[in-house]
Amino acid sequence: MWPAVIWLVVGVVLIAAEVLSGEFVLLMLGGAALAAGGVSLLVAGPVVGGVVFVVSSGLLVFAVRPALRRRLDRGIEHTAMHSKALVGVTAQVVARVDGQGGRVKIGGDLWSARTLDHDDVIEAGRAVTVMDISGATALVVAQD
Repeated sequence: MWPAVIWLVVGVVLIAAEVLSGEFVLLMLGGAALAAGGVSLLVAGPVVGGVVFVVSSGLLVFAVRPALRRRLDRGIEHTAMHSKALVGVTAQVVARVDGQGGRVKIGGDLWSARTLDHDDVIEAGRAVTVMDISGATALVVAQD
């Protein structure tokens, strides 16, 4: 009975540790440990539990996990996030922008901005393209 209890505790610990990693490896090993615990409880042998753990963990890690990862990755959009999503967007100059600073309106938000080329000067009212975001400052170039 003790081998079954040990396998069950190991399985629960591995499944709980999966919360920290998120890669599904520990989840698969935890499932294999639970299977080994169940078999050890029924057959009452630590060797049989070990064999079940090795076989089931191999199947779970190399057969089930890749299919699960593909299915989950398919549902996630791989788009630029946060400030990187603003790169390439058209903005409107609100206050004169030069190599030292200025203000632009991106979407509905005001951003501090400076020109990508420090010698350029862009007057208020002109359209610009956001080339990069440096901290909280948009680096922009004038649109022709």
